[in-house]
Amino acid sequence: MSDKLNLTMLSGSFEYDSEDSLTILRDYLKHHSPQITSELIIYGNEGDNPSLQSLEEKTDVLLVFTRRLNTDGIELERFKNYCAQGKPIVGVRTASHAYQNWLGFDKEVLGGNYDGHYGNNLTTYVELVGHSDHPILKGVEPFESQGSLYRNTLIADDTMLLLTGRTDEESEPVAWTRAHSAGDRGRIFYTSLGHQKDFWELDFLRIIDNAINWVVDC
Repeated sequence: MSDKLNLTMLSGSFEYDSEDSLTILRDYLKHHSPQITSELIIYGNEGDNPSLQSLEEKTDVLLVFTRRLNTDGIELERFKNYCAQGKPIVGVRTASHAYQNWLGFDKEVLGGNYDGHYGNNLTTYVELVGHSDHPILKGVEPFESQGSLYRNTLIADDTMLLLTGRTDEESEPVAWTRAHSAGDRGRIFYTSLGHQKDFWELDFLRIIDNAINWVVDC
């Protein structure tokens, strides 16, 4: 791999204004991880089917922030092939149900167990658990999220839990890693965080930045 890290970000989570949020992330990365060059592939609506050819040609790490897109045919196959090759993946929030025609991506690849979410307008207290020395958590302190807490209890046995989210009554896993089924050369990180306001939280941006570098072992 060259000194530069080619990041492809898929934006198609309209409920969470993913294009605006990933633009904030891209600006953050320019200052804090200048070795990362990013391409933002934008789905304009749920029926869009932009080319994912770059996944085959130049992507070192893929960040997924889409929601129930109806992508099919060759573009969905390109996405599946990227995953099948055991390449690095970072999933954000609705990536657990990224493509309606492959909802198995959640359990098969991310190691999640998405089952809806708790009510809106509840503050989620994000806490570090068990592995506070993990590189993804470097410089990260507990913080608050305004996004609804996703139900993900009973994530896969081969995941490593890094963060939990707690409301006054409920607690759920909100961030974890996984060794790809094709081997450890391509790692996986997923977080169910990713509300619009999370992208204005420096600790959240640090997590994503750290995760992008960690999944490629930089």
